[in-house]
Amino acid sequence: MSEHLIPPQPGDVPRPVASDGRPPVHPALSESGRLLCAGTYLDAPYRDRVIDELFVHEERIAAPSYGFDATRVLAHALRARRIEIAWAAAILGAWFIGSLLTGGTLAALLVPFLLFSLSRWLRRRESGPARFLGVVVLIATWVMLLLVVIGLWAYLAAASWDLVEFGRLLSGDDGRYGGYGSDSVYGGSAYGDGDGGAGTGALLWLLPAAFAGIVALVGLQRGHAARVIATQLSPDRYADRARDPAEASQGARFARVGARILGEQYAPLVMYNIGDPFCGAGEPFRPWQLSVELRRREGPDAGREPYPVTNAHIVERIVPLLHALRVPSPHGSPQAREAVLDRLRELVVDECVFLPAVGLPHRDSAPLGPEHFAAHRLGAIEEGGERRRHFLRVRVGGWDENLVVTVFVRVHTQGRMLMLEVAPHVLLPVRARFRDADADAHRLLHNNWFGTAASALAATPGSFLTAVTTLARGAASWWRIATGGHGGARPQGPRASVRELGSSDEGSLFHLMDLDRYLKTVQDRVVGGVTVALHEAGWHTDEFARRAVHVAEGGVFIQSVNGSAFSVGGTGHDNTVRGGGTGSGKGSSGGK
Repeated sequence: MSEHLIPPQPGDVPRPVASDGRPPVHPALSESGRLLCAGTYLDAPYRDRVIDELFVHEERIAAPSYGFDATRVLAHALRARRIEIAWAAAILGAWFIGSLLTGGTLAALLVPFLLFSLSRWLRRRESGPARFLGVVVLIATWVMLLLVVIGLWAYLAAASWDLVEFGRLLSGDDGRYGGYGSDSVYGGSAYGDGDGGAGTGALLWLLPAAFAGIVALVGLQRGHAARVIATQLSPDRYADRARDPAEASQGARFARVGARILGEQYAPLVMYNIGDPFCGAGEPFRPWQLSVELRRREGPDAGREPYPVTNAHIVERIVPLLHALRVPSPHGSPQAREAVLDRLRELVVDECVFLPAVGLPHRDSAPLGPEHFAAHRLGAIEEGGERRRHFLRVRVGGWDENLVVTVFVRVHTQGRMLMLEVAPHVLLPVRARFRDADADAHRLLHNNWFGTAASALAATPGSFLTAVTTLARGAASWWRIATGGHGGARPQGPRASVRELGSSDEGSLFHLMDLDRYLKTVQDRVVGGVTVALHEAGWHTDEFARRAVHVAEGGVFIQSVNGSAFSVGGTGHDNTVRGGGTGSGKGSSGGK
């Protein structure tokens, strides 16, 4: 393995150096990582899950990061929340000041606006009755809003403020705008009545002015988020990590947590949670296993007496066959060969050892150094234990690390029996909303003034509730940090992966075709390596090769193809699909 991989260091990722291959993009600069960072500005629930998993629960070891850097996602999540809280405070302040200036009249709009938010939430539910109730609430809200407008108009009419009187006020007649006496605009009658309420004359211009101010704040907030995505998270700017303002603006807690994540997310020693050992690798895609009895080869090519094969020997025979996939087929000139874009050229092969996080005295005591890995690998590769497990890990990052296929291979021999376990996992592309972040930001920033104003006006009814929710979420997060005692808690394995939380539920037909090719190619090479090792040792291989091909072919399947889309899982083995932001448990599967 040493000739293929740079020795892993804390905070770095093994990168192949074979001249025939092509090293993948550094995970800290990948496109999937950039889109996940953009998602923290677009999706508040996703942002909160990232912060809760990586920042609040300081005792949880970070999940492996395949094709992205979790520290950059966390840095942008924290920065996005600070920006969101500042805008939320400004919007709530505008509502409060506007309500004071209008004697509470502006606050009358909050009831229909809150009902608008409730209606939108109900209409997004999957339940038919909930969507129907949302339509009913929407109709009732429009009726209520119409009644509010009629009520305001009746209030002004009852006070005898017609257009002629209003024009007289604006022209300065009757001394109302001519001085600072008791009848002036600053003296009382224009701003206040005898009972201290807001003057009807002031309402004619204060109410629309206050509402226009809130609409302007909402528009500025939307424009600010779009500018962050279009500038600071543009592909060129993101590639220059030194210019990223997110990491530079964090405090001491982030520096401590970020250093731990850097040492954990690419470590070959995977500290796992027993309930979800492959957390971070995505959805299991029909794992399969095969056990065969080792029988002496007979016939003319039987040769000498077979000798025992070790797990390490079998792994050594598999690795060169996998690395050969990095070599393009010979064609044309060397330049044409070098220009081949097949993602198999970026295939990464390494070994990892899974250790349970339970029992560690502190998170910083996790044995993540190269010397610890060497010791655990030496003990785990032959022992076939339950808690400590050795795997050969093969990863292909397609579509700019948006489609990540990881195959975990475990070989165990005992009592003249060979057990081959293959556990493929798939990370589907990030959510469509994250992938469209650049296009949406460009459209918003280049829209005409009327479209910009209209979109801000449409978002204004939900601005109050959104601002309150943002402040409440921020306060709840900091309260959990202050009172949860997570800093001194016993270490835990990861409960969620920010990459899995940001994944979509489906991929396109192109994704399916690439997934199928990557997986079948890797599995064929794994089976071929085991077959070669058994043949060299003098064991019978025909039964193994025949059964392995049958099981592997049955282990790669498509649950559904509908409208050029596919999803991972299958009813035959009780697989389930976990939504991008639900964080529900993974499906389980097995093979025979």
